[in-house]
Amino acid sequence: MDFTEFLYGGDYNPEQWLGEPEILEKDIEMMKKAHVNTVTLGVFSWSFLEPEEGRYEFDWLEKIVNRLYENGISTILATPSGARPHWLADKYPEVLRVNEKREKMIFGGRHNHCFTSPVYREKTAAIDAALAGRFDANPAVRLWHVSNEYGGDCHCPRCQEAFRAFLKEKYGTIDALNKAWNSAFWSHIYDSFDQVESPSSLGEESIMGLVLDWKRFVTYETRDFMRNEIRALRDAGAVKPCTINMMQHFKDLDYRKFAADLDIISWDNYPSWLETTPADEGFRAGMQHDMMRSMKKAPFLMMESTPSMTNWQDVSRIMKPGMLFMQSFQAVAHGSESVFYFQWRASLGGDEKFHGAVVDHTGSDQTRVFREASEVGSGLEEIKELAGTQVVSRTAVIYDMENEWAIAASRGPRNQGMHYEETVLKSYKALRSMGLNVDVLDEDASLDGYKLVSAPMLYMLKEGFADKIRAFVQNGGIFISTYHTGLADENDKCFAGTVPNGLTDVFGIERTEIDALNDWEENKVSSLTSDLPGRYTCTELCELVRTCGAEVLAVYGSDFYKGMPVLTRNRFGKGWAYYLAANVDDEFYYDLFDKITRTVGGIRKIKLPAGLSVMTRTGADADYLIFQNFTGEETYLPVDYNKLDVVYGGASPLTPYGAMVLRVPFSRPKKGGFPNLS
Repeated sequence: MDFTEFLYGGDYNPEQWLGEPEILEKDIEMMKKAHVNTVTLGVFSWSFLEPEEGRYEFDWLEKIVNRLYENGISTILATPSGARPHWLADKYPEVLRVNEKREKMIFGGRHNHCFTSPVYREKTAAIDAALAGRFDANPAVRLWHVSNEYGGDCHCPRCQEAFRAFLKEKYGTIDALNKAWNSAFWSHIYDSFDQVESPSSLGEESIMGLVLDWKRFVTYETRDFMRNEIRALRDAGAVKPCTINMMQHFKDLDYRKFAADLDIISWDNYPSWLETTPADEGFRAGMQHDMMRSMKKAPFLMMESTPSMTNWQDVSRIMKPGMLFMQSFQAVAHGSESVFYFQWRASLGGDEKFHGAVVDHTGSDQTRVFREASEVGSGLEEIKELAGTQVVSRTAVIYDMENEWAIAASRGPRNQGMHYEETVLKSYKALRSMGLNVDVLDEDASLDGYKLVSAPMLYMLKEGFADKIRAFVQNGGIFISTYHTGLADENDKCFAGTVPNGLTDVFGIERTEIDALNDWEENKVSSLTSDLPGRYTCTELCELVRTCGAEVLAVYGSDFYKGMPVLTRNRFGKGWAYYLAANVDDEFYYDLFDKITRTVGGIRKIKLPAGLSVMTRTGADADYLIFQNFTGEETYLPVDYNKLDVVYGGASPLTPYGAMVLRVPFSRPKKGGFPNLS
């Protein structure tokens, strides 16, 4: 998609007020006041669009789409498969899911349907095709929002058969499956594919290959269902782009497998700004933004966010003044071409009646939330020239969902608190704290074009990824990995021999043991280099390694492994491979990555005070630096902004949660790879 402006608006559910047409007119008036230019319609409208089987009622929707467009507001149109009507479940009970205990679900909730069901596929495809035929040519429609937040699994007999077919296609013979899954353990050999059942607390959960392949199958089947919907749109003549709204920190699906079928990535962003600190939560949200952007190395959409609070987090706090602006501009900084909310107008009843909305139950445009939402809309118009620019990264971290599944399912060395995602976040935070753009990749991604890649806890080493690492370092790249790396294959079957498997010469070390500490225990790290001057602590996991060529940069400070390596560095080809053997504190990561990046050319690095962020978006003839303050205090920029073109902001210090956007023409001299801003 080409973007000439930022899309601004959110989910709108006018079908809830069809009997009150004055509501629509009032909403349009307020949308224009808030600078809204796009809304999402039809996400949960199936009962209104097809009140009985085969009878479509689209006139009401078309009138709303056209009325909005007359007032400068475009539509993202959804397919309604996320929540089916009652008549469909009543007439075709096979569409309802069966849970892992083999209990048949009854009507209710969302996504309580079987993705394998031919009936459900037929009914969703039919209404999708009908919608495409009616609306795709309408200039008011920007793109298709396919379903809503795909998720969940079904264990019905039809899904069991589909799972067995999936396994038969993958392994060919039952002997190959038994070998891959190491099912000889506990004498759980399968005699035929017919014996295979999905994982269940009532049956088999101890075979890790089964657990992993079930998750892969759920991703495969969900993706296939999505493709069925997209195919129905295309076969009916739809040419507008398609997207799905993915979810934050969602670990039931491997979203990257969906990316190739989508024209643009979009996701739903719901940070907990006040659960920790805004600065810490900003890193977590930023990593999710960058993961979504990295799927296609292209701009994405923030399809949902809350304008005030959620109603489903443990403690649903409202955002403080300025946080809505901060949350919205962060998405844009990381490559989003939109800021959308769930929801525009608050529902009067139902599960999400107390979820945040731009227009609350009072229906007023005089609330604090509405005023702040209007300021966001105005701000996006001011930075319109950034629309369509790119986020280019020369550093990356590896966060692989199948590796996440394997670490979570495997028994030991800690059955609670392995903290894979959190460990990846430590590398991400260290790089972002130096103002570096960071891509978030998985093991299937190419490492070409990067200067530095960090891949913590690479427990599952997929076939071929060791070769990518080897070539990356050999050709001059810097690669950092940690404890719990290279232990198992794609079926969570441990490698025989030395580990990290296939990489001991690259890292110049061999793993011997790993010590899992209790939550109240810790060890110390003693640095052997002046480049790591701090007093560091390690917790949870301490791996014991022996060197076979690597240089030791830091050692353990206590216990029987006092003096053994914690951090090593090994020259391999033209590059360097670092290995961190313990779960070390954030300060260590900051100092380590600062040391490493001093010698890396071609990356942009800047010293930032705590709580200040900068992202770089690149246009045709200039870079745009987006500075953001993630603290409740005024924060000074580390640059002389008076020498630059100020696109947005224009004052330092930045206000709490505020932002400044600077334009740096390519013609401006650079120092150390970063624009010479001082």
